[in-house]
Amino acid sequence: MTAQALNLDNIANNLANSSTAGFRSRRLQFEDLIYQNIVMPGAAATQQTTLVAGLQVGLGTRSAASEVIQTTGDFSQTGNPLDLAIQGQGFFQVLLPNGQTAYTRSGSFQTDQNGNLVDQNGDAVQPAITIPTGATSITVGSDGTVSVTLAGQTAAQQVGQLQLALFNNPGGLNSTGSNLLLQTTASGDPVVGAPGGSEGLGSIIQGMLEQSNVSVVDEFVNMIVAQRSYEASSRVVNAADQMMQTINNLGR
Repeated sequence: MTAQALNLDNIANNLANSSTAGFRSRRLQFEDLIYQNIVMPGAAATQQTTLVAGLQVGLGTRSAASEVIQTTGDFSQTGNPLDLAIQGQGFFQVLLPNGQTAYTRSGSFQTDQNGNLVDQNGDAVQPAITIPTGATSITVGSDGTVSVTLAGQTAAQQVGQLQLALFNNPGGLNSTGSNLLLQTTASGDPVVGAPGGSEGLGSIIQGMLEQSNVSVVDEFVNMIVAQRSYEASSRVVNAADQMMQTINNLGR
């Protein structure tokens, strides 16, 4: 029952983030608990024979891990030149106030008072890119090249290039909220490179955002299954309690 209650919490979190840009849904994984070995499998039945099957009674289940579903979410067109989506693998990099590098799939960027490209929390994109004052247009190529056209000029000038990070085990990244992920020992070290490069990194699409990969329909189905499993477990507890009550009454 505790495992299914945690499963419902996970489903609730997925549903709550069904509109969060770049969000990756999670699926709880379970494992069985230790067993009461009343009769061990392979125990001697006679001097010449052994038991084909033993007698083991399990003690329930527990939540083992929350698997991150790495499928790409749908792309929605916004028309904002600073909204960027990654078509393929990889994460944007942002610099946190404490000096750590965080990673995100959410490409909803803006410029701060100094023209620096930042995320919705004000954390600067890495490598740092500054949009000059008076830029009339901003173009981001599929390889991450950022170019601007200034007022009174016809030729575009390059102001920087975005780089993406790739992990051997992206599911091992630590989710800290605010659409940010942190490197861990489980995730491994990042491979950093230009979008669309030989490292297997995805390409950049300008004017679009990657939406959450949560399937609302699937989550509602999972919610019903978890609820029914919880109810079934509670009935088992109730039935066992009634059986013990009946046994106690026999002695009276």
